[in-house]
Amino acid sequence: MLEDGKLYIGTSRKPDDTINKGEYLDFKFGNRHGLITGATGTGKTVTLQILAESFSNAGVPVFCADVKGDLSGIGAIGTAQDWVTKRAEQIGFTDFAFQEFPVIFWDLYGEKGHRVRATMSEMGPLLLSRLMNATDAQEGVINIAFKIADQGGLPLLDLKDFQAMLTYMGENATELSNKYGFISKASVGSIQRELLILEQQGAVHFFGEPALKVSDIMRTTRDGRGAISVLAADKLMMNPRLYGTFLLWLMSELFEELPEVGDPDKPKLVFFFDEAHLLFNDAPKVLLERIEQVVRLIRSKGVGVYFVTQNPLDVPETVLAQLGNRVQHALRAYTPREQKAVKTAADTFRPNPDFDCATVITNLGTGEALVSTLEGKGAPSMVQRTLIRPPSSRVGPLTDAERAEIMKISPVAGLYDEDFDRESAYEILAKRAGQSAQPAAPAPQADGTPTPPDAPGGSRWTLPGFGNDDAAATPANSKPRAGYQRETVAEAAMKTVARTVASSLGRALVRGILGSLKR
Repeated sequence: MLEDGKLYIGTSRKPDDTINKGEYLDFKFGNRHGLITGATGTGKTVTLQILAESFSNAGVPVFCADVKGDLSGIGAIGTAQDWVTKRAEQIGFTDFAFQEFPVIFWDLYGEKGHRVRATMSEMGPLLLSRLMNATDAQEGVINIAFKIADQGGLPLLDLKDFQAMLTYMGENATELSNKYGFISKASVGSIQRELLILEQQGAVHFFGEPALKVSDIMRTTRDGRGAISVLAADKLMMNPRLYGTFLLWLMSELFEELPEVGDPDKPKLVFFFDEAHLLFNDAPKVLLERIEQVVRLIRSKGVGVYFVTQNPLDVPETVLAQLGNRVQHALRAYTPREQKAVKTAADTFRPNPDFDCATVITNLGTGEALVSTLEGKGAPSMVQRTLIRPPSSRVGPLTDAERAEIMKISPVAGLYDEDFDRESAYEILAKRAGQSAQPAAPAPQADGTPTPPDAPGGSRWTLPGFGNDDAAATPANSKPRAGYQRETVAEAAMKTVARTVASSLGRALVRGILGSLKR
């Protein structure tokens, strides 16, 4: 049943329900991307699971999101449930055996997996604007903030760094507007409010260091199997914009960091994007163009991207056209939009004269799908009605104890679990504010005694938000000293260049987001 160089998906059936032949995905076409669609409860998660298992056994690392919590079972050996053994017998899967797979658990919140972080600089202005649902004016201010940070050697690592940068821009808006373009204080204030919302939604756990290294989701085991990275996303789904933006950021990081390999014998990594509609919902045109560009070009880096969603209409046509491997589970056709989705799905397949795709799609049972993959010289195979093979690992979630045990022996244990807060924009700007707040020594009084701190000329000004504990006593109408306003961003760079050039210069040239790509 298993064939070398191919991934066994299941066995197709003839119109009279007799067994036809095995359906396979050729590993050499695994980086040509794919689509798994179907209504809730039709078997998409199991299909994702068996594809991840097969890629792992072939030595291909896998990254996938566990949206409902039940994909974690891939880290435990399967059990002989009735439907599993029955399906294996039904399709003649004589090579079937239960197996557990090497899993690395990740979690942006650090609760069900190792912490996942990215710096603000890596996220970049385009994705950050999308995450904050910024207007055009606000996006312009965000771009200026990143420009100032790059030129001034001010690393933007976490939320407080970006908040400090915005405060600096708001208080020096006139001077900075003359150099970088108009900076509206109203826009700065709106962005700061959005940052507060992001912080309350948990984004503070995501931005910071140590940042995730792409190499840690591309690991293989000593026996040659690919590690399966599972992102715990059940809590993350409460903030769908952060979920979609994070996965898009990770995909863009893969594109930027991996070398060109052309079309390898098998992928270097397979990336499953579950709930893919969250990536495209309300995305501006420029972002959709960049997504299309990354999907088209990342293939040459050996990365296969597989979108998993309920409705094929969730994926824009320009992206849909690049997905060569298709698994279509059952769709419902109760509403006009659902009927359109059925027609769209049917029209994307190479027709099979034995049945009508549009009719079959609405009649497929659970664990059954229409399958078409690339074959030969890269042409799609004729669509076949297929019974999906059962998974070798557990169907269902791990217990908390099982998850903790796997995390304890993980190859990345201890690498990401503790925060690291090095000197960055917040600390640098705070230091500059403190230095500029130091006035010249006041002249002594007539009797020769020092001028009291609260006497005229003896008070100390502190920049709001950057000072020490006595900042609360600063009068509300205090204004920055002229020396602070005249100090240029370049002067700050001279103080920190030795420390930050290695980490920030490269990011300034190839921003770790889609915005670095050229149209």
